[in-house]
Amino acid sequence: MFTKTLFDNRRIFTVWAAATGLLTMMYAGFYPQISADSMADMPEAVQGFGLDDTSSAAGYLQGAVFGLLVPLLATFYGAATGARMISADEESGYLDLLLAHPIGRPRLLLHRFAALAVGAVAIATVVLAAVLAVRSSAELDSVPVGHFAAQALNLALLSALFGALATGIGAATGCSRATVFGITAALGVATYALNGFAPQIGADWLRDLTPFHYYIGGEPLKNGFQVLDTAVLAAATLVLVTAGSRRFARRDLG
Repeated sequence: MFTKTLFDNRRIFTVWAAATGLLTMMYAGFYPQISADSMADMPEAVQGFGLDDTSSAAGYLQGAVFGLLVPLLATFYGAATGARMISADEESGYLDLLLAHPIGRPRLLLHRFAALAVGAVAIATVVLAAVLAVRSSAELDSVPVGHFAAQALNLALLSALFGALATGIGAATGCSRATVFGITAALGVATYALNGFAPQIGADWLRDLTPFHYYIGGEPLKNGFQVLDTAVLAAATLVLVTAGSRRFARRDLG
């Protein structure tokens, strides 16, 4: 089921990876022009999204690329792909046919999620390759390759987390694909906004409740691998998959 899911979704994974990689390369390539301009007029409201430091390559990438553009794409990838894993099949009636074969419900969910996770890794790998491709020409050499890899790892985990959320919601509730996508995307955008605007309302502690804090709050592009942040993202993903799998195993699919 794992390899079949990969094969059936190969075009979707390729499009997401290519689009995210190209946009990352384009925005990363703007650094020489952006850094030459004064950013003194940057609105204070957006500084919580990482746009408070564009004087360095790591600061620019942390805000304009990995703080604004890329995490939203990762969120929508997880929401859209996760909604396909169980909900789409149940909605179409194909799930009945699948479960008529000798494969248990938890195994089906885990194989489907594993394929989704491979897609998340592929997106992160393409993003890493994209920034490394323009690293010299865009004057990003001050950021070590290892720090780029650390940010790419967190990106893959962020995608997988929202994919686990969408897969789990669909498996646990039996909601339609559109509903699962809407709920997951809404939660993603809400936590993204909360992470960005929390400093403006003097509630920095709220950031600890969002996955985006663990994705970029430790500033991997400046500090490298953040073991605790990575572990939190991985653990949250595991919890969501486990909870969805257990509920899916007990739920009446009739």
